Amino acid sequence: MSVQSLYQSKRMSAADAIQVLKDGDTIVVPTGVGEPPSLLTALSDARRNYRDIKVSQILPLRKYGYIDPETTAHVRHSAYFFGGATRPGGQEGWIDFVPAYFSELPMLIKRGLTPSEVVFSMASPMDEHGFFSLSLAPDYTMAAIEKARAVVLEVNPNVPFANGDCHIHISQVAALTESSDPLLEVGLPKIGPVQEAIGSYVAEMIPDGATLQIGYGGIPDAVVMQLTNKHDLGIHTEMVGDGIMTLVEAGVVNNLKKNYHRGKMLATFALGSKKLYDFMHRNPALEMHPVDFTNDPYLAGKNDNLHCINATMQIDFMGQCGSESLGAKPYSGTGGQADFVRAANRSNGGKAFIVLPSTAKDDTISRIVPTLTPGTHVSTSKNDINYVVTEHGVAQLRGKSAKQRCEALIAIAHPNFRAELREAAKKMNLL
Repeated sequence: MSVQSLYQSKRMSAADAIQVLKDGDTIVVPTGVGEPPSLLTALSDARRNYRDIKVSQILPLRKYGYIDPETTAHVRHSAYFFGGATRPGGQEGWIDFVPAYFSELPMLIKRGLTPSEVVFSMASPMDEHGFFSLSLAPDYTMAAIEKARAVVLEVNPNVPFANGDCHIHISQVAALTESSDPLLEVGLPKIGPVQEAIGSYVAEMIPDGATLQIGYGGIPDAVVMQLTNKHDLGIHTEMVGDGIMTLVEAGVVNNLKKNYHRGKMLATFALGSKKLYDFMHRNPALEMHPVDFTNDPYLAGKNDNLHCINATMQIDFMGQCGSESLGAKPYSGTGGQADFVRAANRSNGGKAFIVLPSTAKDDTISRIVPTLTPGTHVSTSKNDINYVVTEHGVAQLRGKSAKQRCEALIAIAHPNFRAELREAAKKMNLL
């Protein structure tokens, strides 16, 4: 049978496509815009027909009908990372949370430590050889495809056909549905004076020829905006967004000084505008790969001069970063922060930056604290931390004693809190 005949034999409505499900199945869904809205809407509409279905995903972008505390016996969300749609359910306890390094999710799936009976994913149109590109988020999805009983695709002409290890053949697909709605666009975060000041400190420490990993958020984007005078930058990251695309268009990123996959930008998911998704389409300079390739600290650390920029919410005198919870209350998830901090530490000439405003709630709370708020999830450990940057300066902690770390962090805290932080440090015998 030709690939076109196979395609037509598997083409159906979203409501029919989800009939591959069985009670007790776990559906693996890609990150962000890789989620298939038609399939997840059909699942939501039919959720009461099923029992004990779980949907496992990092960062859902829409609040589908199945994200409902009244129907968790039918379909329940299991989060690797919380976003706005799932955070309330995580905090109230009716959405599950699976802690894991982003880089290790494929391994957990391959070893059966987290289940994967069915995969739902967005996909590009099929090429003449019968392949689709899961360009928006191959992340852990490619590993889930290897384990799944059934793969169901939502084929949309707005999904780019990207290069890399992100392709699936029609023979691997159980069912597919078609849609043509525009992809969800995610704008750049708000950048204010604090973010600009932090971005300026970091940008000054990034040399020409560096390879970058840039996390999501106002501060990382503020760094990107201040790199337009750099030369020969490269990209090895988890997320490709509009900021990186802008640097490519400005001629700042050309990947020619990379020693690992020279000439190529590498990423595992995309989040941005329609212009970004168009930029990805058959772009020979960009490859989308599974996260156990992009985020593996050993592999990413093969890049010389790897500079990684990630944000946290709170840091204590020892350098422990609480980046994913407010005390015991979950806010986001582990993600790839620790992956890339460790990668930069391995890299010859690398630097790992943890960035944060010095205060929260209109300067009423210091984000630099003697000890993390009780219950806080430690995202990056004291042994991994290197550079910490606030709007008041840079603290370099790696290789420093506890007392030296404490002094350096107090020096970049908000001036209004330095006196009380010093008093707390004295009581802890750190000053």
